[in-house]
Amino acid sequence: MTDQAPSSPPSPAARVLIAEDEAIIRLDLKEMLEEEGFEVVGEAADGDAAMRLASERSPDLVIMDIKMPGTDGLTAAESIVNDDLAAVLILTAFSQRDLVHRAAEAGAMGYLVKPFQKSDLLPAIEIALARYQEMAQVKGENESLEKQLETRKLVDRAKGRLIDSGGMSEAEAFRHIQKRAMDERISMAQVATDILESEPNPG
Repeated sequence: MTDQAPSSPPSPAARVLIAEDEAIIRLDLKEMLEEEGFEVVGEAADGDAAMRLASERSPDLVIMDIKMPGTDGLTAAESIVNDDLAAVLILTAFSQRDLVHRAAEAGAMGYLVKPFQKSDLLPAIEIALARYQEMAQVKGENESLEKQLETRKLVDRAKGRLIDSGGMSEAEAFRHIQKRAMDERISMAQVATDILESEPNPG
């Protein structure tokens, strides 16, 4: 008996797309991943196929060789990240270390230098998926903050319209919008939009 926990993928059956032009490396990667419980959802031998399969197969992670025929790995990685399709882990030969910085700029969540062992691959995958999740969360929070700001601006404008046209106080105008949102089961932003469209503008 040992205390060492068996290695396992970061999430149950994380879905992985392999984009690598060398068939032998693709095969090795697939074997390593499947042995560790990952689900390999596709294999691509060039950047164009990688982008197409990433869109079609919805992987959690794309393991992408930096140099490939057609669209290169950096361009394909940038496209996949920009479209929010998956996390990208870049494979690079030791001689291509100068490209790692460019890979990071393209949105890659990590990189792995060839040749590599399974013991190198798993931590790199874990880090790439964790970073991607963090980024998605931050992006989601920023989007909701943006929406909150938009709603606040709309509600402020609608309150102003009610104060001007209906003789309400600011507190009464806010309560009016709040109550309508609850009664009609719509958002306060929608109520505010309706008020701005239907109430006459004294100006």
